[in-house]
Amino acid sequence: MTDNFDAIISRNTLFWLLITNVAILSPLHQQATLWSIGICAICFVWRVGIFLGKVAAPPKLLVTTLAIGAATTLALVSSQIGLLNALVNLLILGYALKYIEMRELRDVKAIVLVGYFLIGLTLLDQQSMLNTLHLLAVAVLNTGVLISVYQDKSNKVANLSFSLKIILQSLPLAILLFVVFPRLGPLWLVPNMKTAKTGLSDEMSFGDISKLTRSAELAFRVGFDNPDGSTLGPSNQDLYWRTLVMENYDGKTWRQDPSIQQIQRQAYFNKPMRQAPINVSNTNVNAGASSKKIDYVIISEPSHQKWLYGLDEAFSSNDQVVELADYRLYSLRPVDQRMSYRVTSYPETIMDLKLDSNTKQLNLALPANSNPKTRKLGLQFAKDYPEPQARINAMMNYFAEQAYYYTLSPPSVGEQQIDDFLFENRAGFCAHYASALVFMARASGIPTRMVTGYQGGDYNAKAGYYSVYQYMAHAWTEVWFEGQGWQRFDPTAMIAPQRVLDGFDATFDSQSSYLQDSPFSTLHMKQYPWLNELRQQFASVDYYWSVWVLGFDEQRKQQVLAKLLGDVSSTKIALLMIFSFIIIALVIAYYAGLFNIDRQQDPLNKRYQLICQRLAKKGIARQQGQAASDYAAAVNAHLSALTPQVAADFTALSDAYVALKYQPLSESQTQQQQQHFKRLYRRLRLRLLRN
Repeated sequence: MTDNFDAIISRNTLFWLLITNVAILSPLHQQATLWSIGICAICFVWRVGIFLGKVAAPPKLLVTTLAIGAATTLALVSSQIGLLNALVNLLILGYALKYIEMRELRDVKAIVLVGYFLIGLTLLDQQSMLNTLHLLAVAVLNTGVLISVYQDKSNKVANLSFSLKIILQSLPLAILLFVVFPRLGPLWLVPNMKTAKTGLSDEMSFGDISKLTRSAELAFRVGFDNPDGSTLGPSNQDLYWRTLVMENYDGKTWRQDPSIQQIQRQAYFNKPMRQAPINVSNTNVNAGASSKKIDYVIISEPSHQKWLYGLDEAFSSNDQVVELADYRLYSLRPVDQRMSYRVTSYPETIMDLKLDSNTKQLNLALPANSNPKTRKLGLQFAKDYPEPQARINAMMNYFAEQAYYYTLSPPSVGEQQIDDFLFENRAGFCAHYASALVFMARASGIPTRMVTGYQGGDYNAKAGYYSVYQYMAHAWTEVWFEGQGWQRFDPTAMIAPQRVLDGFDATFDSQSSYLQDSPFSTLHMKQYPWLNELRQQFASVDYYWSVWVLGFDEQRKQQVLAKLLGDVSSTKIALLMIFSFIIIALVIAYYAGLFNIDRQQDPLNKRYQLICQRLAKKGIARQQGQAASDYAAAVNAHLSALTPQVAADFTALSDAYVALKYQPLSESQTQQQQQHFKRLYRRLRLRLLRN
C-alpha cells in the first residue's frame, strides 16, 4: 500500500499551512521585490478565502500565467537584484503560487519541502541567535504541517508537540555534524544578497555621516585579549577604527584614489601585504595602557562591502584579510555574513616615513576655483607658521577659539561648501570640520588626507567586549610630517571634546535626530538602569553565540577536538564521524522498527503489541485473550468516524498479522505480507504518536 496522495487535504493541515506560510515568508521581506510581496499577499488572502469557504480555487490557467510572467520578470531583473536574490524570489513565488493552487496531499509535501529551502536561504543572511531561534520555531511549524497530513483528526497541540520532539531529537546529530564535520570556507561564491545595509560608503559628502547617527544598527563587536585576563581596551579617545582613506576631492565629494581602487580590485589575485613592524616589541602589555601591541578579535556584521575595521596600525592573520598600503584591512570577499577575524595593532609605529612624489602631490591637490576664502586662510597660516607642525596646531586651535558649533543637523551649504561652513554657518558635523582642516592644510602646502571609520565603543562589562554602532561613524584627518609620517588630527576634539573622550552618547543623547531611524532600538533603554542591565545580558548571550557558533572556524574546531581526542588527526576524526553515524543510524532504525534488539520476543508480536499499546492510550484497550480480528473490529467501530485512515490501516495491519501468524503461506507470500505489515506499522506509529 502506498500513501494516498489524492486524498482531500484536511482542515487541520490547511490551518497549519496558513500559519506556516506567513512564518516562512515574513523573514524574507528584505530580499523579496515589491511585486513578489504583492503576489504573495494576493495568494495568501485568496487562500484564506478558500479556507473560510468564501471563494473557489483559482483556475490553473491563471496560476500558470502568473508563474510564467513572474519567472520572465525575474530573468529580466536578475542582473539588477543579484543572482541569489533572484533565486530567493523565484522560490518565494513558487511557494506562494503552489500554495494557492494546492489541491492534493502531494502538493502539501512539495510546499513543505520548498519551505525548508526558504528557511535555509533565510539563514544565509540572518544568523543572529534570535533569528536562528525564530527560524528553528518556523521549522517546527513546517514539520507540523507534514505531521498533520498523517494525523487527520488529531488536535493542533499534539501536532506541534510531536513536531518539536522530532526537531529536538535531530539536534544531537546536528551538533555532532557541526563539531566534527570538516569546516568549509564561507559561502564566498554565493552572490551578494544585495540587501540594503546602513553604513559607511566609499564616497563622503557633507551630511553623509550625520545621517548614520539616526541608526542604531550594529557595525561590529570587539573583544580585547590582554595577558592579565582583563577585557578593557584602550581609552575611548584612542578607539579610532580605521575603515576608509579618501584622497581625492572635487569640491563636493571625497573619494578613494583610483590607484587604491585598482589595488582593491586585484587584491584576490595579487595579495598586497604590509610588513609587521620588526622594531616593535612583541611583548603584549595591557591594552588599556600605552601599549606597543594590542591583540583583539573583531566580529563584523554583514555590510556587503569588503572594507574591514582596525586600530592603527592593524595586521590580521586571517587568510581572507589583506593589509593595504593605506594602512587599512580589506577582505578578499564581500562581508555577506558575520565575519570574525583576529587583529594585532601597533599604535606606536610610523606610517609612511617617506612619501613618493606622486603620493605627495595627490595629497596636496585641490580643485581649481574651489573655496577661495578657505584657500586664502590656509595660505595665511603658512605665512604665519612656517613650521608644519606648528601650523597644523594653529589650525586646530582656530576651531577652538572661533565660535563654531557641533551639530547633527547642520545648515545647508552652497557651491563653495567649505567657505559657507567656515565663514557663514559655523555649525557642522565631523565631516565638515575634517574637510575644512584637510583643505586648509593642503592649501598651506602640507600633505593631508581624509579618513573615515568609527570612533569609540560601548563596553559591555558582562561579557567583556565593545559594541560599535553605525551612529559612531566618524571622519578625521591624517597629516604627513617629514620624519614622523602620517599623524592623526581630529578637529572634532577641539569643538566637542566630550564626543571623543566620553563617546557619542554623552554628546548627542538629547538631540532629536539621534537614533531617529531606530525608535525601537534597545539602546534607548540606557536611561533606565534595570532595562539597560537586561539589554546587556541579552547582548552578551548574542555575543557568545557569535564567538562560539558563528565564529567556530577550523582552528577553533581543532582546539575542541584536541581536548576531546588528544592529538587530532584526520583518521581519528573520520573514525569518530563513522562511529557516531553508526550509533545514530542504529537508534533511528530501532525506533523505526527495522530491527529488534530483544531476540527472545518475536518482532512481529512486538510491533503488533506496540500499536495496541498506542491504541490503548486512545481509550481502546485490547481485552485479555481478545482475538486480533475482534480487536480490529472494535477499533474500527471506535475510530471509523474520527480517524478513518487509522481504522483502515489497523484493520489491514491485523489482517497481515493474522496471515503471518496462522495461515500457511509460500515464501513469496510471506515476504510480501511482511513488507506490507512493516509499511503499515511505520505509518500507524507516526499517526498514533502523541505527546
